[in-house]
Amino acid sequence: MTRNRSTFTHVACYFPGKTISWFRRSLLIIVILLPFAVKSQQSALITHYMFTDVYFNPACAGGAEGINVTGLLRQQWIGFKDADGNTPGPQTYMISIDSPIKFLHGAAEGSIVQDNIGFFKNIEVRVGYAYQASLGAGELSAGLQLDLFNSKIDFSSIKAVETDDLLNGLSKGNDFVADAGLGVLYKVPDKYYIGLSCDKLLQSKASKIYYNLKREYFLTAGYYWIIPGHPDFELQPSLFFRTDAAAFQLDLSALLVYNKKVWGGLAYRMTDAVSVLAGMNIKGIKIGLAYDISTSSLSKYNSGGLEVMLNYCFKIKMEKFRKSYKNARFL
Repeated sequence: MTRNRSTFTHVACYFPGKTISWFRRSLLIIVILLPFAVKSQQSALITHYMFTDVYFNPACAGGAEGINVTGLLRQQWIGFKDADGNTPGPQTYMISIDSPIKFLHGAAEGSIVQDNIGFFKNIEVRVGYAYQASLGAGELSAGLQLDLFNSKIDFSSIKAVETDDLLNGLSKGNDFVADAGLGVLYKVPDKYYIGLSCDKLLQSKASKIYYNLKREYFLTAGYYWIIPGHPDFELQPSLFFRTDAAAFQLDLSALLVYNKKVWGGLAYRMTDAVSVLAGMNIKGIKIGLAYDISTSSLSKYNSGGLEVMLNYCFKIKMEKFRKSYKNARFL
């Protein structure tokens, strides 16, 4: 699966006060969106998915022993330009925060994401809560998330506006919808985790620029393996699977961690990219870099993608059973 959203359902037209045939409208949409690919995907694409799991699954909230803050910057398709010289490569900006809340028997989380794709700017605000309970050797969490979604299109940046009466006089269109998500997670400290979640649960529809969100499903799993005879080295393989029931995408990755301070690894995103990841923990501040090498048909027209991740956890006193838990976000 390539980068872009459910293009023909996620975005459409904003032509108030104009009577336009369906054929002309459809043709215009295709012309505008064709350079950006038409595979289905609505949530942001992130190579560091193992560090930003609360964005995809609210049940992952509270995995650290404190107030955990993560920031992420991503530029995809570096150097890619369309026929008019525009640089429509997707750009993603994210900040998320989550923390256990003892008196609520769970954790709270929130995130703000801005995703720029071509002439579109999407902003999401997510807040959620996860209930946590001990189960066997591990912990079971169930989370619910509210998603506020705003999408904008900048017609003034489209060259056709100057010559096409269909677009002439239009500047920007935007709309706002609310939706929800839910998820479950089971984790065994220092061993493994597996999570399942659903995003855009209500498949909300907007009326001003005529798009509707499409339900997505996510499966995440990871394992922690201390290399025998070398206790300072730990291998952390993980997978991330997403689908909207029409198309799917699979990410596989493996990080090798040394002394919980330095890590490096490789990732593979099916039909899209091979990624190199590296990072370090400097006095509690985690810094991660990922470089995507494109393997799709667009590889001839771009120099790959770059992603930067920062993380810091403000420690708070937790119950004893919580202190044994870790995951890839908290090396």
